[in-house]
Amino acid sequence: MHKRYYIGLMSGTSLDAVDAALISIHNEQIHLEHALSTPLPASLKAQILWLCAGTSAEIELLGQVDRELGCLFAQATLNLCRAVDVPPANVTAIGSHGQTVRHRPPDKLRAADTAFTLQIGDPNTIAELTGITTVADFRRRDIAAGGQGAPLVPAFHAAAFSQTGHERVIVNIGGMANISLLKANGEILGFDTGPGNVLMDSWISHCHGQAFDRDGDWAQTGNLNIQLLNTMLEDPYYATLGPKSTGREQFNLAGLLNTLKKLDDISPADVQATLLELTARSICEAIDQCSQNGGNVFICGGGSANRALCSRIQILLPNQKVATTEVLGIHPDWVEAAAFAWLAKQSIAGLAGNVPAVTGAKGPRILGAIYPS
Repeated sequence: MHKRYYIGLMSGTSLDAVDAALISIHNEQIHLEHALSTPLPASLKAQILWLCAGTSAEIELLGQVDRELGCLFAQATLNLCRAVDVPPANVTAIGSHGQTVRHRPPDKLRAADTAFTLQIGDPNTIAELTGITTVADFRRRDIAAGGQGAPLVPAFHAAAFSQTGHERVIVNIGGMANISLLKANGEILGFDTGPGNVLMDSWISHCHGQAFDRDGDWAQTGNLNIQLLNTMLEDPYYATLGPKSTGREQFNLAGLLNTLKKLDDISPADVQATLLELTARSICEAIDQCSQNGGNVFICGGGSANRALCSRIQILLPNQKVATTEVLGIHPDWVEAAAFAWLAKQSIAGLAGNVPAVTGAKGPRILGAIYPS
């Protein structure tokens, strides 16, 4: 079988850019060929955040932003193709995650038949402007099968990073954080652990107008506030067993500000330090909960660049080696985009893309709708 190319597109909770990853697959071997980011314009980011918050005019805005994102995703694809001199005609398919604007998975308060998730970024527009068959809307089939619709990356983590006879934990720290436990026997477990970067990013933006806390430098100037940490850890989400998933609907700046109003005055830097600890501790407690054999931990996503966060994770996991997925062959910035390229391959081939043990779906499902070139 000759080598086939697939492109994955990812715009995550952090809303900083559209990540595009070109992978090749030959004899089931996955290779990341190239990747790049296309920045999200500030005006479009503001509109998405408005949609995420909910507005009275959101249907009109939804349609407009859906098309605008479709155009931006198409441009990200064409930028990538030009960068590596791969003609669009040579790409078998695009897998576009889209931009999540609402995620309401089944839980104790929401029945499976009323759960939903919504990602926008019109795949018709992507296919039209690129001339490449596009696969999109991956999450809703899993929701329809009774699942959480997330996380979907564990199946790719297993395909790309598993090693027979060895247990590994892949930690994806985007806006939200999720773990994939790749057990030595081939079993795959995983779930969203809670906030990744979302609260730290929101707080530094609120206080200093910065998009993120580079290397966790600001957090390191503050001190952990136990009262705030314990209050936030009382959120029932942390005690809930998987399958489970979450998003901005549950962990957001408004909720943080409401919590802070109920507590004694805490310095802004101490809040940031505590938010970093919240992310690190919730990830590590989740790993301790499901990884009995102490497999090595490999971090990907934007949080992998936060040195203070990664150092804290290593301290909290003294018996496990913590590294990034770069040592496994894929740079941590591009793992999630590569995952949706691989999911497109699965869809085109008529193969399942979900892991029922992770999402809680009734069974394996072929994910995504296909929009021909």
